[in-house]
Amino acid sequence: MTGDAQTGSNPKRQRLLLVTGLLGAGKTTALRVLEDLGWEIIDNFPIRLLDRLIEGPEGSDLRGKLALGFDSRTRGFDPAGVIAQVKRLTEREDLELTTLFLDCASRELERRYNETRRRHPLASESSASAGIRAERELLAPLRRWADMLIDTTGYSSNDLQAVIRERFAESAGEDLTVTVSSFGFSRGMPPVADLVFDMRFLDNPHWVPELRPLTGQDEAVGDHIRRDPAFDEAFARIRDLVLMLLPRYRAQGKAYVHIAFGCTGGRHRSVFTAELLATALRASGFSPTLLHRNLGSRAADLPEGGLRRER
Repeated sequence: MTGDAQTGSNPKRQRLLLVTGLLGAGKTTALRVLEDLGWEIIDNFPIRLLDRLIEGPEGSDLRGKLALGFDSRTRGFDPAGVIAQVKRLTEREDLELTTLFLDCASRELERRYNETRRRHPLASESSASAGIRAERELLAPLRRWADMLIDTTGYSSNDLQAVIRERFAESAGEDLTVTVSSFGFSRGMPPVADLVFDMRFLDNPHWVPELRPLTGQDEAVGDHIRRDPAFDEAFARIRDLVLMLLPRYRAQGKAYVHIAFGCTGGRHRSVFTAELLATALRASGFSPTLLHRNLGSRAADLPEGGLRRER
């Protein structure tokens, strides 16, 4: 029963979200964002005690939002037992229960384990790939049965945070959450952006030796970009479009909007334009979050220098 629909809410029912999935797929990040959104969080919860938690004197009085994180490391973990347990609970009229499963491609999980140099818990004496295969087989029934599935293979931590906010932020009574970001096309498109603007039509500061080590946050780079005859009109049109769309997104109940600016390396043109739009949005009463995905990349490491020169 996988799906992408946002969960509705009934104030008379206890909202309960079960968060599970493959180790390394992002459960900790998801729970942290849910906590920021006002959910009460219990991680590494012994899922066999779920009935006792709900029936207990404290649990029976809860009417807030509760998210429980668990995974294959949980003692006595049995996916078939979890499914049977949750099926019984979904029949209760006082509960609104949703299961979220976080998945990720095996090759990406291997890369993450190699980067952190951590051993997979299910591969005590073998490779991480063997542990991932064993865990995927173990969790297959729960993955098929979950209400919501998020595949984090191509996601950065920021991308996953954006998805969780979009799916679980309450739109009623809350303001629109706006994120403005910059990125480099040479390092891949952002997977969760709502609006993407390609700034590679602007004159590229990368080809000016004294500007190359700087970024779009430096005044000299901004002055260079502003001197491009196309910049002022293009930015004004983008700004006006965004300011026209945001109230309409809010009116439609959208809780989260991500606006992304891209250039080749993600250090100059996209950064400068994202900073400028964030300033314009603040002046119009919004409170955008500003993210620069590739700002920390060294200019010498970027593949831009080996590409055809952009002017």
